[in-house]
Amino acid sequence: MISFSGRHYPKFIILQCVRWYVAYALSYRNIEEMMAERGFEIDHAPLNRWVLHYAPLLNKKAQKYKRPIHRSWRMDETYIKIKGKWYYLYRAVDKYGATVEFMVSKRRDKAAARAFFRKAFLSNRRPLRINIDKSGSNMAALESLNKPGWLTGKKPFLIRQVKYLNNVVEQDHRHIKRITNPMGCFRKMHTASRTLAGIELMNMIKKKQLKFVKYIDQNLSPAEQFYRLATVR
Repeated sequence: MISFSGRHYPKFIILQCVRWYVAYALSYRNIEEMMAERGFEIDHAPLNRWVLHYAPLLNKKAQKYKRPIHRSWRMDETYIKIKGKWYYLYRAVDKYGATVEFMVSKRRDKAAARAFFRKAFLSNRRPLRINIDKSGSNMAALESLNKPGWLTGKKPFLIRQVKYLNNVVEQDHRHIKRITNPMGCFRKMHTASRTLAGIELMNMIKKKQLKFVKYIDQNLSPAEQFYRLATVR
């Protein structure tokens, strides 16, 4: 259970503000005005602290309830702006569009790609096939990891570079960009990663990737699933 002790506002207010920010194309100023209309005077500074603190915690909790993904992956990179410079957002989905993993990186090279794939392998089932673009660094990283018995299991996986197969992950980038674009430019890499953890979480919830154990939790709305993560053990 995620702790809210020491906060000056009720748990439901904090969670609602965090969800609004990661689910919709809103700025902190927009949420500040929306809460003021509801009788809550909340400055944009604590809103920022709430998102950076609770978004990664909720994303981590969600991994426990994440449905198994298909073993055919599509991986691609997109861009986000941090302190006026373009950084790389590594993302992967399965063949049906379910989110596999994400990672923010300053560089687009073999080391960054290798770190992303290691993270994806350790948090998901071993893939049978991975489709990538024509990037040489991605291919080099996968070839270095594609060894029987190391991280991925007893058998190597198939590496493909078929352009049209990556349409599903390129389309999925749009859901993330739709939320991040109104935010403008992130100031630091760790703040971008923490905020994106919440955005990716809401994206997974909307794609029905979470499955709770208790019967009473089976038909929750996306908003209710987000709030439930804060209380479920």
